[in-house]
Amino acid sequence: MESSLFSPIKIGAMQVKNRIFMSPMCQYSATDGLANEWHKIHYVSRAIGGVGAVVLEATAVEPNGRISPFDLGIWNDEQKKSLEILVNSVKRYECKIGLQLAHSGRKGSRDVPWMGGKALSEKEGGWDIVAPSPIPFDDKSQTPKAMTQLDIQNTIEHFKNAALRCVEAGFDFVEIHMAHGYLLHEFLSPLSNKRSDKYGGSFENRCRFPLEVAKSVRKIIPNDMPLFVRISASDWAYGGWDIDQSVEFVKKLKSVGVDFTDVSSGGLVSCAQVKESYGFQTEFASRIKKETSLPTGSVGMIVNAYQAEHTISSCQADAVFLGRALLYDPYWAIHAAKTLNCRVDLPKQYLRAIY
Repeated sequence: MESSLFSPIKIGAMQVKNRIFMSPMCQYSATDGLANEWHKIHYVSRAIGGVGAVVLEATAVEPNGRISPFDLGIWNDEQKKSLEILVNSVKRYECKIGLQLAHSGRKGSRDVPWMGGKALSEKEGGWDIVAPSPIPFDDKSQTPKAMTQLDIQNTIEHFKNAALRCVEAGFDFVEIHMAHGYLLHEFLSPLSNKRSDKYGGSFENRCRFPLEVAKSVRKIIPNDMPLFVRISASDWAYGGWDIDQSVEFVKKLKSVGVDFTDVSSGGLVSCAQVKESYGFQTEFASRIKKETSLPTGSVGMIVNAYQAEHTISSCQADAVFLGRALLYDPYWAIHAAKTLNCRVDLPKQYLRAIY
């Protein structure tokens, strides 16, 4: 059977064997930002399981850009070496691998989710956090320091240096995290950005810093290396960032050389009223794809093969990003191939499970 989901896709110069991408999901399992045995087993399992591409979890470009003390990092060469081992392992199974460059902004310095995710004091191993404006995420969070323009320029350098390490480690592509209420999303949204300088106020000004990051990363990576950006298409809150602004912003991203938009939503404010349902963010990806002509990926409650197949075959998105579905089932892609009755290239050791 012909399948849109299992058809190849070309993004920039990168050919991916199918449209099933593993969404970046924090594991909170690193020590000193270093990838370890857990990360290798976790990501290689999904590569063996048949996904076309893996996007590594949010990886901090500097120590104070971590969400928790246990985040992956890429601010030094020792971290790069640990990631290079992981990259080589994933690539053995005909799977592309990218890394999500991230800065946590006002949502940093927190404990791991299974310990409650509370804000950490300095005595508990926490650190000072930054944001566009001194507005805490909620009433239980630390108040961030408003970034100076020097802070902004230094952060751009951190993203550039991290992107160069991605190239040196052998990643196939890079994704910049501009979603879920972390630093770059905080600059985009008028709910978290109350600045009065050139980085705040108007739509153009709020887009400035994220675009400067995208430009700097695009210049540092090879011309044929795809650049992805993950955005939150809506804050799901009155007066916040929305789909109309997202469409215009993606046009700007496209103009500075971004190749692909990974479309999610939410995460900026604790009072968001998210209307979750199966594939609830696909309409955002579909509109961005149609109005910008930039390839898009859809993420969010995509759970079964028929739903994923329909998303691609109806041209709502160019790829599906699976998160929790792949946490639950590392071999989701193998099972989807069997459900859709299509032949795909999988490790020969697993072929008898399908055919």
